[in-house]
Amino acid sequence: MDTDCIRLFVLAADMLNISAAGRELGLAQAVASARLSKLEKQVGSDLLHRSTRKVSLSLEGAEFLPFAREILAQEDAFLAAQGHHAKEVKGTLRFAAPSSFAQLFIAPVLGEFLDRHPKIDLQLRLSDTQMDLIEGAFDLALRNYAIEDSSLRARKLADDRRILCASPDYLSHHAPVAAPADLRSHRLLVFRDGPPRKLETQGTAATAMFPPAGSENRLVFDDGTCMRVATVNGAGISMNSFWSVHHDIKKGNLVRVLPDYEVRDGSAIWLVYPRSNVLTAKVRVFIDFLIEKIGRPPVWES
Repeated sequence: MDTDCIRLFVLAADMLNISAAGRELGLAQAVASARLSKLEKQVGSDLLHRSTRKVSLSLEGAEFLPFAREILAQEDAFLAAQGHHAKEVKGTLRFAAPSSFAQLFIAPVLGEFLDRHPKIDLQLRLSDTQMDLIEGAFDLALRNYAIEDSSLRARKLADDRRILCASPDYLSHHAPVAAPADLRSHRLLVFRDGPPRKLETQGTAATAMFPPAGSENRLVFDDGTCMRVATVNGAGISMNSFWSVHHDIKKGNLVRVLPDYEVRDGSAIWLVYPRSNVLTAKVRVFIDFLIEKIGRPPVWES
């Protein structure tokens, strides 16, 4: 199959506009339509439904799309390995990340990335709700937990240690927290669908859980930034990644609760991509850029 036809199909499927996809590739409308017809003849079915009002994927087109993306990824990887396009990486990169992390560490540096790579376009999906990489057709995603899915490959960005914290105002108006058992009498803020996490203290075998059994979870969130803001403003005690609260702790807006205890379950911040995909040049340069900007050790630990 002609990979130029496949590239046109993928772009048309993403944009749901054959003419716009053709213009993106420097093709006249008639040429773009002819190339898609040629590909459909090779595949043996219509890949796109056309009407005077809109373009949509056919069932066969939806089934062919992931294979088409893989073909292009393999071609790009081969060209990169042979030194082609070494000076000018290009393409559209679909990237998913938790909004809380992206606001602090990714959004501020995107302009610099685009300046370095003027032929790369980024499509971002930022949400603290987990999304399926493969079904969402993402090239790359950032996730902050232990990776267990065998269909994914990952590169570690940084450790993700988690701590308990509350505002000084909240702690001044409520009973002291001297031991994990004291948490049961406090207002706890938790993340939706998050399992209880084991708290450990260094140097001893003492362990506890957050939230503890029998506690009352007064606020349940699906957005980490909102949970942090609520904690800063005295809503209660929450567990947070250190990267999300380190500024507030330095400023005195938050205070560590049970400072001898942390979550030590191997969680880390990972850059993950589907195992079936090769590491294309556009994905590789974005991974390298994020690792450069986060640093070793990461900027929040400095």
